[in-house]
Amino acid sequence: MDYLKISISMLIISCLCNISCAQLRVGFYNSSCPRAESIVREVVLKSVPTGRRDGFVSDVFEVDLPGPELSISDAAQFFVVKGLTLNDMVALMGAHSVGVAHCGFFQDRLSDFQGSGKPDPTMNPALAARLSRTCGRQSRPLNKDPTVNLDQNTTLTLDNEFYHQVRSRNGILQIDQELALDKSTASLVFRLAANSSLFRQAFAAAMIKLGKVEVLVGKNGEVRKNCRVFNKSARPKTPKRKTH
Repeated sequence: MDYLKISISMLIISCLCNISCAQLRVGFYNSSCPRAESIVREVVLKSVPTGRRDGFVSDVFEVDLPGPELSISDAAQFFVVKGLTLNDMVALMGAHSVGVAHCGFFQDRLSDFQGSGKPDPTMNPALAARLSRTCGRQSRPLNKDPTVNLDQNTTLTLDNEFYHQVRSRNGILQIDQELALDKSTASLVFRLAANSSLFRQAFAAAMIKLGKVEVLVGKNGEVRKNCRVFNKSARPKTPKRKTH
C-alpha cells in the first residue's frame, strides 16, 4: 500500500478543488471538480480498499468513541481492542487539525479543572482566557453550546499543525493535550510535529487500518452513494427509542 501516494493525492485534490477535505470516491468529482476525477481513479483503483458498508442505524446514543477526559493509557486500550496501535491512535488524533468541539467537552479545563477551582495548569493561560470569553461558565444544551476550532491556527487544513499546538500547550481537549505530555506518546508527537510527510504517511496508514475495523458483510448495511446519508432505495425506518 503506497501510503505516501494516497496522502499526496488527497492534498493535491484539496488544492486543485479548493476544498478542505478530499474524498477518494470514484465519481464524487464528476461535476464539481472533473480535473480531480482522474487522480481519484488512479489512487482508489490501485491503492485503497473500497466497498465498505455502512449500517442502517444512526443513533448518537450508540456512538462508541473514547471521551476527551480519558487518560492516554485508557484511550490507547480503546484502540487496541479495535486492532489499532498506540502509534495509530496518535496519528488519527491528528484529524483534530480540522473540526470543532463544543465548550461542554472542555469547559472544566477553563476554570474548575477536576474540581480544583482553577484552570487546567497544562493549558496555555492565554488560550484559557480566550476560550473563557467564548464559552463562559454556564452549562448549556448541546444545540445551544458554542463551539471552538480544535486547531486554533490552520483551522481548515488537515496538516500536522495540531501537534505543534499541543506541544505549545494549546490543546483544546484534555486528551489532545495529554498526547504531548504522556511519556508513551510525547516522542511521536514531536516527530509528527517536525515532519509533515511523516504525518501524512502515518495518518493515511492508520485511516486504512481503521477502515477495516468491524466490517459489515452479507446483507448487513449498504455501500452508500453519499457517506452522510442512507441510500434512498434502501432507507430504513428510524427505530423508536424507548422511554421510561
